[in-house]
Amino acid sequence: MSASGGNKAIIAAMLANAGIAVTKFIAWGLSGSSSMLAEGVHSLADTGNQGLLLLGGRVSKKKADQEHPFGYGRERFVYAFVVSIILFSVGGVFSLYEGYEKLIHPHSLENAWIPVLVLCIAIVLESFSLRTAIRESNRVRNNQSWVQFIRHSRQPELPVVLLEDIAALMGLMLALGGVGLTILTDNAVWDAIGTLAIGVLLVLVAIVLGIETKSLLVGEGATVGDTEAIRNAINAEKSVEALIHMKTLYVGPDELMVGAKVAFAETARMAGVAASINAVETGIRAAVPAARIIYIEPDVWLQPGAENPSTDKIVIRGTD
Repeated sequence: MSASGGNKAIIAAMLANAGIAVTKFIAWGLSGSSSMLAEGVHSLADTGNQGLLLLGGRVSKKKADQEHPFGYGRERFVYAFVVSIILFSVGGVFSLYEGYEKLIHPHSLENAWIPVLVLCIAIVLESFSLRTAIRESNRVRNNQSWVQFIRHSRQPELPVVLLEDIAALMGLMLALGGVGLTILTDNAVWDAIGTLAIGVLLVLVAIVLGIETKSLLVGEGATVGDTEAIRNAINAEKSVEALIHMKTLYVGPDELMVGAKVAFAETARMAGVAASINAVETGIRAAVPAARIIYIEPDVWLQPGAENPSTDKIVIRGTD
Protein backbone atom coordinates (compact mmCIF):
# COMPACT_ATOMS: atom_id res chain seq x y z
CA MET A 1 0.00 0.00 0.00
CA SER A 2 1.34 3.39 -0.90
CA ALA A 3 1.52 5.76 2.03
CA SER A 4 -0.19 8.49 0.02
CA GLY A 5 -3.07 6.19 -0.87
CA GLY A 6 -3.63 5.15 2.73
CA ASN A 7 -3.37 8.73 4.00
CA LYS A 8 -5.82 9.92 1.36
CA ALA A 9 -8.46 7.46 2.56
CA ILE A 10 -7.78 8.31 6.22
CA ILE A 11 -7.99 12.08 5.68
CA ALA A 12 -11.20 11.76 3.62
CA ALA A 13 -12.79 9.69 6.40
CA MET A 14 -11.56 12.04 9.14
CA LEU A 15 -12.93 15.17 7.49
CA ALA A 16 -16.27 13.51 6.78
CA ASN A 17 -16.61 12.17 10.32
CA ALA A 18 -15.64 15.48 11.95
CA GLY A 19 -18.34 17.37 10.04
CA ILE A 20 -20.90 14.64 10.61
CA ALA A 21 -20.17 14.47 14.34
CA VAL A 22 -20.89 18.18 14.79
CA THR A 23 -24.19 18.01 12.94
CA LYS A 24 -25.27 14.87 14.82
CA PHE A 25 -24.65 16.44 18.21
CA ILE A 26 -26.61 19.52 17.15
CA ALA A 27 -29.46 17.29 15.96
CA TRP A 28 -29.37 15.36 19.25
CA GLY A 29 -29.53 18.59 21.25
CA LEU A 30 -32.55 19.80 19.27
CA SER A 31 -34.43 16.50 19.08
CA GLY A 32 -33.38 14.42 22.08
CA SER A 33 -32.87 11.33 19.89
CA SER A 34 -30.69 8.72 21.58
CA SER A 35 -29.84 7.29 18.15
CA MET A 36 -28.42 10.68 17.19
CA LEU A 37 -26.37 10.82 20.40
CA ALA A 38 -25.01 7.32 19.76
CA GLU A 39 -24.20 8.21 16.16
CA GLY A 40 -22.56 11.47 17.27
CA VAL A 41 -20.29 9.60 19.67
CA HIS A 42 -19.61 7.03 16.95
CA SER A 43 -18.53 9.74 14.48
CA LEU A 44 -16.46 11.50 17.15
CA ALA A 45 -14.69 8.22 17.97
CA ASP A 46 -14.07 7.58 14.27
CA THR A 47 -12.57 11.06 13.87
CA GLY A 48 -10.18 10.39 16.73
CA ASN A 49 -9.38 6.97 15.34
CA GLN A 50 -8.37 8.37 11.97
CA GLY A 51 -6.17 10.90 13.76
CA LEU A 52 -4.49 8.01 15.59
CA LEU A 53 -3.89 6.16 12.31
CA LEU A 54 -2.21 9.24 10.86
CA LEU A 55 -0.11 9.61 14.02
CA GLY A 56 0.87 5.94 13.87
CA GLY A 57 2.00 6.36 10.26
CA ARG A 58 4.12 9.36 11.23
CA VAL A 59 5.71 7.69 14.26
CA SER A 60 6.50 4.53 12.26
CA LYS A 61 8.82 6.55 10.01
CA LYS A 62 11.30 7.17 12.81
CA LYS A 63 14.76 5.88 11.98
CA ALA A 64 16.05 2.70 13.58
CA ASP A 65 18.18 3.20 16.68
CA GLN A 66 20.04 1.07 19.19
CA GLU A 67 16.92 0.36 21.22
CA HIS A 68 14.85 -0.52 18.12
CA PRO A 69 17.34 -1.84 15.55
CA PHE A 70 14.57 -2.92 13.16
CA GLY A 71 12.87 0.47 13.24
CA TYR A 72 9.42 1.56 14.36
CA GLY A 73 7.28 0.09 11.58
CA ARG A 74 5.13 -1.88 14.03
CA GLU A 75 3.87 1.37 15.56
CA ARG A 76 1.22 1.27 12.83
CA PHE A 77 0.01 -2.08 14.20
CA VAL A 78 -0.10 -0.67 17.73
CA TYR A 79 -2.17 2.37 16.75
CA ALA A 80 -4.54 0.21 14.68
CA PHE A 81 -5.09 -1.99 17.75
CA VAL A 82 -5.77 1.08 19.88
CA VAL A 83 -8.36 2.15 17.29
CA SER A 84 -10.21 -1.14 17.72
CA ILE A 85 -10.26 -0.68 21.51
CA ILE A 86 -11.61 2.87 21.20
CA LEU A 87 -14.27 1.76 18.71
CA PHE A 88 -15.34 -0.96 21.16
CA SER A 89 -15.34 1.13 24.35
CA VAL A 90 -16.27 4.65 23.26
CA GLY A 91 -18.50 3.73 20.33
CA GLY A 92 -20.02 0.33 21.04
CA VAL A 93 -20.33 0.21 24.82
CA PHE A 94 -21.58 3.80 25.07
CA SER A 95 -24.24 3.14 22.43
CA LEU A 96 -25.40 0.02 24.27
CA TYR A 97 -25.63 1.98 27.52
CA GLU A 98 -27.50 4.87 25.91
CA GLY A 99 -29.92 2.50 24.17
CA TYR A 100 -30.61 0.68 27.43
CA GLU A 101 -31.30 3.97 29.25
CA LYS A 102 -33.66 5.11 26.49
CA LEU A 103 -35.43 1.74 26.56
CA ILE A 104 -36.00 2.02 30.32
CA HIS A 105 -36.86 5.74 30.24
CA PRO A 106 -38.31 6.52 26.79
CA HIS A 107 -39.24 10.07 25.81
CA SER A 108 -40.73 11.48 22.63
CA LEU A 109 -38.66 13.23 19.96
CA GLU A 110 -38.72 16.97 19.40
CA ASN A 111 -38.19 18.53 15.97
CA ALA A 112 -38.09 15.01 14.53
CA TRP A 113 -37.36 16.26 11.02
CA ILE A 114 -33.91 17.48 12.10
CA PRO A 115 -32.34 14.06 12.81
CA VAL A 116 -33.85 12.67 9.60
CA LEU A 117 -32.27 15.48 7.58
CA VAL A 118 -28.92 15.11 9.33
CA LEU A 119 -28.87 11.35 8.83
CA CYS A 120 -29.61 11.69 5.11
CA ILE A 121 -26.76 14.20 4.71
CA ALA A 122 -24.45 11.98 6.77
CA ILE A 123 -25.23 8.97 4.55
CA VAL A 124 -24.17 10.96 1.49
CA LEU A 125 -20.92 12.12 3.12
CA GLU A 126 -20.06 8.66 4.44
CA SER A 127 -20.70 7.23 0.99
CA PHE A 128 -18.06 9.56 -0.46
CA SER A 129 -15.63 8.52 2.28
CA LEU A 130 -16.29 4.82 1.63
CA ARG A 131 -15.86 5.35 -2.10
CA THR A 132 -12.40 6.83 -1.48
CA ALA A 133 -11.43 3.91 0.76
CA ILE A 134 -12.65 1.38 -1.84
CA ARG A 135 -10.81 3.14 -4.65
CA GLU A 136 -7.52 3.21 -2.71
CA SER A 137 -7.95 -0.40 -1.59
CA ASN A 138 -8.54 -1.57 -5.15
CA ARG A 139 -5.07 -0.28 -6.04
CA VAL A 140 -3.41 -2.83 -3.76
CA ARG A 141 -5.75 -5.76 -3.13
CA ASN A 142 -5.08 -7.34 -6.54
CA ASN A 143 -7.23 -10.46 -7.01
CA GLN A 144 -8.13 -10.87 -3.35
CA SER A 145 -11.74 -10.82 -2.25
CA TRP A 146 -12.70 -8.11 0.22
CA VAL A 147 -12.74 -10.62 3.08
CA GLN A 148 -9.27 -11.87 2.11
CA PHE A 149 -7.98 -8.31 1.82
CA ILE A 150 -9.20 -7.39 5.30
CA ARG A 151 -7.93 -10.63 6.84
CA HIS A 152 -4.53 -10.86 5.15
CA SER A 153 -3.45 -7.26 4.55
CA ARG A 154 -0.22 -6.45 6.39
CA GLN A 155 -0.99 -2.72 6.11
CA PRO A 156 -3.70 -2.03 8.72
CA GLU A 157 -4.91 1.45 7.72
CA LEU A 158 -7.10 0.69 4.70
CA PRO A 159 -8.87 -2.33 6.25
CA VAL A 160 -9.54 -0.26 9.38
CA VAL A 161 -10.97 2.67 7.39
CA LEU A 162 -13.02 0.31 5.23
CA LEU A 163 -14.61 -1.41 8.23
CA GLU A 164 -15.20 1.90 9.99
CA ASP A 165 -16.91 3.40 6.94
CA ILE A 166 -19.05 0.31 6.39
CA ALA A 167 -20.01 0.29 10.07
CA ALA A 168 -20.78 4.02 9.88
CA LEU A 169 -23.10 3.58 6.90
CA MET A 170 -24.88 0.64 8.49
CA GLY A 171 -25.16 2.58 11.74
CA LEU A 172 -26.70 5.53 9.92
CA MET A 173 -29.25 3.21 8.32
CA LEU A 174 -30.10 1.74 11.72
CA ALA A 175 -30.42 5.21 13.24
CA LEU A 176 -32.62 6.38 10.36
CA GLY A 177 -34.79 3.30 10.78
CA GLY A 178 -35.11 3.87 14.53
CA VAL A 179 -35.95 7.56 14.18
CA GLY A 180 -38.30 6.91 11.26
CA LEU A 181 -40.26 4.24 13.12
CA THR A 182 -40.40 6.48 16.18
CA ILE A 183 -41.96 9.26 14.07
CA LEU A 184 -44.42 6.90 12.39
CA THR A 185 -45.53 5.09 15.56
CA ASP A 186 -44.96 7.87 18.11
CA ASN A 187 -43.15 5.23 20.17
CA ALA A 188 -39.65 6.16 21.38
CA VAL A 189 -38.82 2.50 21.97
CA TRP A 190 -37.84 2.23 18.29
CA ASP A 191 -35.25 4.95 18.76
CA ALA A 192 -33.81 2.98 21.68
CA ILE A 193 -33.77 -0.23 19.64
CA GLY A 194 -31.93 1.59 16.86
CA THR A 195 -29.34 2.78 19.39
CA LEU A 196 -28.85 -0.74 20.77
CA ALA A 197 -28.45 -2.10 17.24
CA ILE A 198 -25.74 0.52 16.56
CA GLY A 199 -23.93 -0.55 19.73
CA VAL A 200 -24.01 -4.24 18.77
CA LEU A 201 -22.73 -3.37 15.28
CA LEU A 202 -19.79 -1.34 16.62
CA VAL A 203 -18.84 -4.01 19.14
CA LEU A 204 -18.78 -6.68 16.41
CA VAL A 205 -16.66 -4.52 14.08
CA ALA A 206 -14.30 -3.68 16.95
CA ILE A 207 -13.87 -7.38 17.76
CA VAL A 208 -13.00 -8.16 14.12
CA LEU A 209 -10.50 -5.30 14.03
CA GLY A 210 -9.01 -6.35 17.35
CA ILE A 211 -8.49 -9.94 16.20
CA GLU A 212 -6.85 -8.93 12.93
CA THR A 213 -4.55 -6.27 14.42
CA LYS A 214 -3.60 -8.56 17.32
CA SER A 215 -2.36 -11.08 14.79
CA LEU A 216 -0.17 -8.39 13.23
CA LEU A 217 1.18 -7.37 16.63
CA VAL A 218 2.07 -10.95 17.53
CA GLY A 219 3.91 -11.25 14.22
CA GLU A 220 2.86 -12.53 10.80
CA GLY A 221 5.02 -14.02 8.10
CA ALA A 222 4.89 -13.54 4.34
CA THR A 223 1.80 -14.53 2.41
CA VAL A 224 1.69 -17.92 0.68
CA GLY A 225 2.39 -16.27 -2.67
CA ASP A 226 5.33 -14.23 -1.39
CA THR A 227 6.76 -17.25 0.45
CA GLU A 228 6.70 -19.25 -2.78
CA ALA A 229 8.28 -16.36 -4.69
CA ILE A 230 11.12 -16.11 -2.14
CA ARG A 231 11.67 -19.86 -2.23
CA ASN A 232 11.82 -19.85 -6.02
CA ALA A 233 14.25 -16.91 -6.02
CA ILE A 234 16.62 -18.77 -3.68
CA ASN A 235 16.46 -22.03 -5.62
CA ALA A 236 16.93 -20.17 -8.90
CA GLU A 237 20.55 -19.35 -8.00
CA LYS A 238 22.70 -21.98 -9.73
CA SER A 239 25.17 -22.33 -6.88
CA VAL A 240 22.41 -23.14 -4.36
CA GLU A 241 22.14 -26.87 -3.79
CA ALA A 242 19.19 -26.71 -1.43
CA LEU A 243 17.02 -24.44 0.67
CA ILE A 244 17.16 -26.19 4.03
CA HIS A 245 14.63 -24.02 5.87
CA MET A 246 13.30 -20.47 5.87
CA LYS A 247 11.45 -18.12 8.21
CA THR A 248 9.80 -14.78 7.42
CA LEU A 249 8.40 -12.02 9.62
CA TYR A 250 6.88 -8.60 8.99
CA VAL A 251 8.75 -6.12 11.20
CA GLY A 252 6.54 -3.37 9.79
CA PRO A 253 3.69 -3.12 7.28
CA ASP A 254 6.11 -2.52 4.40
CA GLU A 255 9.19 -4.35 5.67
CA LEU A 256 9.63 -8.12 5.59
CA MET A 257 12.51 -9.96 7.28
CA VAL A 258 13.73 -13.19 5.68
CA GLY A 259 16.04 -15.69 7.37
CA ALA A 260 17.13 -18.82 5.50
CA LYS A 261 19.63 -21.63 5.78
CA VAL A 262 20.96 -22.36 2.29
CA ALA A 263 23.19 -25.24 1.24
CA PHE A 264 26.18 -24.71 -1.06
CA ALA A 265 28.73 -27.19 -2.41
CA GLU A 266 31.26 -28.57 0.08
CA THR A 267 34.10 -27.45 -2.20
CA ALA A 268 32.82 -23.89 -2.61
CA ARG A 269 35.26 -21.14 -1.57
CA MET A 270 34.25 -18.39 0.82
CA ALA A 271 34.47 -15.69 -1.85
CA GLY A 272 32.20 -17.70 -4.11
CA VAL A 273 29.68 -18.32 -1.33
CA ALA A 274 29.61 -14.61 -0.48
CA ALA A 275 28.97 -13.73 -4.11
CA SER A 276 26.22 -16.34 -4.29
CA ILE A 277 24.57 -14.98 -1.15
CA ASN A 278 24.60 -11.48 -2.64
CA ALA A 279 22.97 -12.87 -5.78
CA VAL A 280 20.34 -14.67 -3.70
CA GLU A 281 19.52 -11.47 -1.81
CA THR A 282 19.19 -9.54 -5.07
CA GLY A 283 16.85 -12.20 -6.43
CA ILE A 284 14.70 -12.17 -3.30
CA ARG A 285 14.34 -8.38 -3.34
CA ALA A 286 13.43 -8.45 -7.03
CA ALA A 287 10.74 -11.07 -6.39
CA VAL A 288 9.36 -9.49 -3.18
CA PRO A 289 10.34 -5.80 -2.79
CA ALA A 290 9.08 -5.75 0.82
CA ALA A 291 11.88 -8.19 1.75
CA ARG A 292 14.34 -5.53 2.92
CA ILE A 293 16.03 -7.43 5.78
CA ILE A 294 17.62 -10.69 4.64
CA TYR A 295 19.87 -13.07 6.55
CA ILE A 296 21.32 -16.05 4.69
CA GLU A 297 23.16 -18.76 6.62
CA PRO A 298 25.36 -20.93 4.39
CA ASP A 299 25.47 -24.65 5.04
CA VAL A 300 26.38 -27.92 3.30
CA TRP A 301 23.75 -29.98 1.51
CA LEU A 302 23.33 -33.56 2.74
CA GLN A 303 21.33 -36.20 0.95
CA PRO A 304 17.67 -36.61 2.08
CA GLY A 305 17.54 -38.81 5.14
CA ALA A 306 21.01 -37.83 6.36
CA GLU A 307 21.41 -35.87 9.53
CA ASN A 308 22.78 -32.36 9.36
CA PRO A 309 25.42 -32.17 12.13
CA SER A 310 24.84 -28.43 12.63
CA THR A 311 21.08 -28.64 13.08
CA ASP A 312 20.25 -32.29 13.84
CA LYS A 313 17.39 -31.98 11.36
CA ILE A 314 16.48 -33.85 8.22
CA VAL A 315 17.40 -31.77 5.20
CA ILE A 316 14.61 -31.59 2.63
CA ARG A 317 14.97 -29.42 -0.42
CA GLY A 318 12.49 -26.59 -0.96
CA THR A 319 10.69 -26.76 2.40
CA ASP A 320 10.67 -24.40 5.33
